[in-house]
Amino acid sequence: MPSDWKPMPGVGAGVEIRLHGRQEHRVLYVAKFQEAIYVLHAFDKKSRRTRKADVDLARSRLKEVEASRLGRREN
Repeated sequence: MPSDWKPMPGVGAGVEIRLHGRQEHRVLYVAKFQEAIYVLHAFDKKSRRTRKADVDLARSRLKEVEASRLGRREN
């Protein structure tokens, strides 16, 4: 387990890893699928709150991953 993380229910079943240094960085990923860990979005964090645009992008990419996985099962 990472030492500094939190669930991101606004995105879905993803997790945020916090990377600390001179700047703050975030990686939003989902690791609930057996075949892979999907990185949804990575970005520099410049304020206390995660920007809506970053959350929306990660949410959109999670939907794409889920749709892609459904398509593979149907084939």
